[in-house]
Amino acid sequence: MNVLVTGGAGFIGSHYVRSLLLGTYPGYEDVGVTVLDKLTYAGNPENLAPVARHPRYTFVHGDITDAELLARLVPRCDVVVNFAAETHVDRSITGAGDFVTTNVLGTQRLLQAALDAGMPTVVHVSTDEVYGSIAEGSWTEDEPLLPNSPYSAAKAGGDLLCRAYHRTHGLDVRVTRCSNNYGPYQYPEKVIPLFVTNLLDRLAVPLYGDGRNVRDWLHVDDHCRGIQLVLEKGSPGEVYNIGGGTELTNRELTELLLSACGLGWDMVRQVPDRLGHDLRYSVDCGKLAALGYEPRTAFADGLAEVVRWYADNEWWWRPLKAKPA
Repeated sequence: MNVLVTGGAGFIGSHYVRSLLLGTYPGYEDVGVTVLDKLTYAGNPENLAPVARHPRYTFVHGDITDAELLARLVPRCDVVVNFAAETHVDRSITGAGDFVTTNVLGTQRLLQAALDAGMPTVVHVSTDEVYGSIAEGSWTEDEPLLPNSPYSAAKAGGDLLCRAYHRTHGLDVRVTRCSNNYGPYQYPEKVIPLFVTNLLDRLAVPLYGDGRNVRDWLHVDDHCRGIQLVLEKGSPGEVYNIGGGTELTNRELTELLLSACGLGWDMVRQVPDRLGHDLRYSVDCGKLAALGYEPRTAFADGLAEVVRWYADNEWWWRPLKAKPA
């Protein structure tokens, strides 16, 4: 079997690629893996260094919106897992164009290439942010899409194209919607690696507003296991939520990070709230649990691991933080 992983040099995609090639998923120990990545600011070849010399690994530098390139790559593969996306909400607020191009047009061109190639399965990796904000309870996969940021709106557009290609053409496409991820190799603009790397340098951390916004935290390894489960046991045309089961306010998360770094609240700089900032995300994972999913990484253990990783791998994140925003 050959797997095409788009966006495979990013944080989550690279974890999935490393897991595939290092034999983490039973029955997939012998797959060939082709990574397609544009290598934007968040795509980093160093994320794939542990498997760069693997005999079953191929890297292609290219854009998911390049229809001619997709027409060459997709027919060589049996499965596509699509991680390719612009993902940072703040960047989408100041410039939405790249988000629409990659997350909507890129998804459409990938789906069309899969359809043209007669491919059996596409797993499209999305986000819980497409649902909007929920005051209480948790979203099931049947909830309407009510995105509130340009990022989440662009991801919702990609999700709806997946639905359309399945309903119109019968394409076997499966959508996953995850909660907030954390783990090693996460680009240091996201809240956990940003706060950890700042605190390691004894720099203040910027907390939006009053810190009451609630997120569910999902370790990247649990997320990738959920994606693999959808690939192996999911159904065509279906959507599957993937959550970590740990809901925290941003203030609570900040307190945990301060404690992990041995610092106090004087390191916090409260900043004006993000425009359109969703108050709370929460997903119901019962549908995926019925296939055998449950998160394995306790948040306390995962967070401690992440703090250690960034402390031990300054060579990886310092050059990224030195780049212009």
